[in-house]
Amino acid sequence: MEVTTHHLVITGMTCPSCSTRVANVLNGHPGIVRAEVSHETDSGTVITRDNVMLQEVVNIIQSTGFTVKA
Repeated sequence: MEVTTHHLVITGMTCPSCSTRVANVLNGHPGIVRAEVSHETDSGTVITRDNVMLQEVVNIIQSTGFTVKA
């Protein structure tokens, strides 16, 4: 399985619940292998299967109410 690692800046998270919510939504997506999100550093590392485009990851994060920069 080929994978791609994306390092993202995610803003608007203010507490551990925020980062947990984003990580849970990402990890629930079938094309995402693993997602780790930190509200303390406003960052996320998302490992996806190669068939998942970066814009899809961005859209998932934005659907949780946060802003993301790749």
